Amino acid sequence: MHRIRELFYLLQRLYNCHEWWPVHENTDPFLEVSIGAILTQNTNWENVEKAINNLIKEGLLNWENLDFVRMEKLKECIRPAGFYNQKAIYIKNFVKAVKDLSPENITRDFLLSIKGIGEETADSILLYGLGKPYFVVDAYTKRLFYRTGITEKQNIPYRKVQKMVMKVFPADVYTYRLFHALLVEHCKKYCRKKPICRECPIRNICRQNLK
Repeated sequence: MHRIRELFYLLQRLYNCHEWWPVHENTDPFLEVSIGAILTQNTNWENVEKAINNLIKEGLLNWENLDFVRMEKLKECIRPAGFYNQKAIYIKNFVKAVKDLSPENITRDFLLSIKGIGEETADSILLYGLGKPYFVVDAYTKRLFYRTGITEKQNIPYRKVQKMVMKVFPADVYTYRLFHALLVEHCKKYCRKKPICRECPIRNICRQNLK
């Protein structure tokens, strides 16, 4: 487990990251984070931003309007995020299930019961939208943990990776947000699917470099 802590502090020294999830002014942060978490499935953040900006421009980024907007209108707004037919349904499902609930009644199990909400999406909503201590595991996390020898395989169960981090940093919302941001930053810059090992500042602890 000390390797997780070591990686966190190494990345913290390298990058000036803050607890990351961009939110626009004059929107409901919980709603925007939740819709963003659904839209970011299988796409990049630049495309999500375009879709969210479309929703804001059309006055749709509020609970009532999303609940009652015509499906075709919603699909058109979120088209830049891809898979818009599915994601429009997921958004509708989420809004109907959540809009009348108070935050303390929104649990991980409840979110996972909503069609279209998987573990990464649920934990993103909980961590960034509600400030609840659940570490978000994404493809970047699994990739870097494997390459730095924290895990023996890259494709290991989501909850296993999450529990590893949450054991090292128990119930720490700020650190979970920061660590996630650091992992994303490093993987986008160096630890890509085809890694840029020669320039990587942590190559000395990476199994890619030790082959």
